[in-house]
This record gives sequence, C-alpha cells and structure tokens, in this order.
Amino acid sequence: MTQNGKRLILVTNDDGYMAQGIGFLAGIMERMGETVVVAPDSARSGAACGITSTCPVSVRTISNNVYACSGTPTDCVKIALEKILPRRPDLVVSGVNHGDNASVSLHYSGTVGAALEACMKRVPAIAYSLRTRNKECDFRPYAEAIEEWASRVLIEGLPDGTCLNINFPEVEKLSGTCICRMARGTWHTEWQDAGIDKEGKNLYTLTGTFINLEPEASDTDYWALDHGMAAVTPVSLDVTDYTLLDRLIAGGDAKHQMLDNNHAFIRPHSMFV
Repeated sequence: MTQNGKRLILVTNDDGYMAQGIGFLAGIMERMGETVVVAPDSARSGAACGITSTCPVSVRTISNNVYACSGTPTDCVKIALEKILPRRPDLVVSGVNHGDNASVSLHYSGTVGAALEACMKRVPAIAYSLRTRNKECDFRPYAEAIEEWASRVLIEGLPDGTCLNINFPEVEKLSGTCICRMARGTWHTEWQDAGIDKEGKNLYTLTGTFINLEPEASDTDYWALDHGMAAVTPVSLDVTDYTLLDRLIAGGDAKHQMLDNNHAFIRPHSMFV
C-alpha cells in the first residue's frame, strides 16, 4: 500500500498513450488504486519483449501521472519501475489492446511483452486484449471482467514467474469466461506486395491469415473467443520443455549432458514443480 493506503497500479500498452483502450483501462484502475500510466508515445504493435538498446529513451510528462516513452512497451515497464514510480507497484496491467493476442500471437505482442517484463521483475501482471481492429470500439462489455480479474490478482497474487493473458471477443455481452490454454495455430500468407521503391527494391507489407490447427478443441483461447467468452490464459516465463528435457537426459549422449562429481545426470530444479 502507498502512504495514503491505496494500491499502486502501473498501466501501459503497445498502442500508445493516446489509444482508446489504455484510457478505458486506466479509468477502471483508478477506481482500484493510485494509477500511473507509462506508455509508448506512438504505436509499438508487434514489439513483443523488445528493448531499445542502441539509442537513449526519452520520457515526456503528459499530465499528472501520465508519461509518454519513446521506447517499447518493455522499456516503459523497465523505466517506470526504476525511474518514475515512487515504489514497487502492486499490479501492472497492459492494454486494452486493439486486436487479440491469443494463441501464438502472444509471442509477437507488445501488450503481452509488457506483462512479461513485469513478471520478470516479480510484479503481478495482466495483459488485456480485444479481438477487433477498430480504432474506436465499445469496451464497456468487458469492464466488469477487467475489474474482476485485476481485483482477484491484487488480492490473491500470482505464482512467481506467471502472468495472465486475457482476451475478449468483440460482443455486446460476454457469454462467460474460459480458463484455457493457448490454441495451436500458425500464420500464413503473411506478406503482401507493396510495390517497388525509388531504388528498385521490392516492398512488402506484413499481413496474414491465422489458422487454428485445433478448431474443435474446447479448452483453448481461440475456442473461447469464437464462442463469445473471455479467454484467460496463464503464461509462464519458463519456456523449457521439461518432457523433452527428461528424455534427453535419460537417453542422450553423455558428453552433451551436465555431470556432477559422481557423474550422475543433473536435472535443473524447477520452482514450478
């Protein structure tokens, strides 16, 4: 708690500090605690967990507790935690993104990247996204769910190394909430011809169509969105494939494995077991 007894909540996104979604999200968080917005000065969609390492990052004060950063969403969280906030926040929320970040799209997402950065700093974090590409849309159908999950995380916390990725369908009323896993999927036909520049170089625009590889699986985020439900997916920082790790340790070539003093194979300890 802050000195005035309020929780401290950091709000960020990848659409920029002027986006409709972050304004809506900040308004909800202001009812729950002291809110500080630190967000990119313009859109940084697709930034994932990218950082700015080749030039200085600037921060501009927009208004009371609202700051625009020249860097990525991850930069925003890093600089907020170290240079802007008066203390460690109780929660970091990112979004509400214009466009869903379900399935493999979360790997590209700056919205999720900001939540993962908070997670790395051991601060509870939630990424919120809406399945729409409209710059102006009605976020009111999701207000209750946004507040409910933020309140739950503030009270109950999250496991160390885990954040939440929450996606909403574009509906007038949610039909429910699904606690689910990522769907297996892939993007294809991702590049569209965009002409030739003055130097004769071919130009391409990133686009693409998503293919859900398991459309009938009812325990995935895409199934939930397709059925009008909010999709809540826990996301872990640890991306080790422990099943394959055990197989490699059990049957791999000894010269490629770690050995202790007794020449026994070592399995790294996992805090999530």
